[in-house]
Amino acid sequence: MELRKWSDIPERMRTREVRRYYNIIIRHSGWLHMKRILDVAAACLLLLVLGIPMIFIGLAIKLDSPGPVFFRQERITQYGRIFKIFKFRTMVANASQIGTAVTVDNDMRITGIGAFLRKYRLDEFPQLFNIIAGDMTLVGTRPEVAKYVNQYTPEMYATLLLPAGLTSRTSIAYKDEDKLLKNADDADKVYVEEVLPCKMKYNLESIRKFGIWSDMSVLWDTFVSVLKR
Repeated sequence: MELRKWSDIPERMRTREVRRYYNIIIRHSGWLHMKRILDVAAACLLLLVLGIPMIFIGLAIKLDSPGPVFFRQERITQYGRIFKIFKFRTMVANASQIGTAVTVDNDMRITGIGAFLRKYRLDEFPQLFNIIAGDMTLVGTRPEVAKYVNQYTPEMYATLLLPAGLTSRTSIAYKDEDKLLKNADDADKVYVEEVLPCKMKYNLESIRKFGIWSDMSVLWDTFVSVLKR
């Protein structure tokens, strides 16, 4: 997990607002290097444990609706780099052509097995491959698509100092995000103007608290949140 010199960071991120968060991460550089080692070790272990369940999930998806097992979409990670996120497909095969990039409550594009996978966050399992590849980390800001990143304020770009995360404090708080967009006439507009700024408050606070204990707390709370569902 690389932390570049300030002069090597993309120009649009080299602002006074981002520098505050950069300095916080610098002070915890020891955890930053250890975090990558633990990410890879945990992802490999989880894949060994979840390998067989993931095979059955894949079969269920194929039997439930036509289309591929995996959903791949371009997202933004550390320093604005584009990568393709892996998820189990939970929507109809042409979902991106018939709706927005965000999901609303009772979204008609969601398949039968997809609703179950989303409820328990099982669709996120394939992102363990993204972690091993170095595109993501276990705990960090959830990756957005480019059109939402382009709407970031200068301070929001601080979230791109670190790799995108599999889970976060924001993910827990907004686990029912789709319900917030249920009655929106323009889901994209509501997301950018109302939901995204609120989510970013959690994301930026997590960077201010960056460290091992914060990450461990998020992992535990994610586990408890999934069990409660």
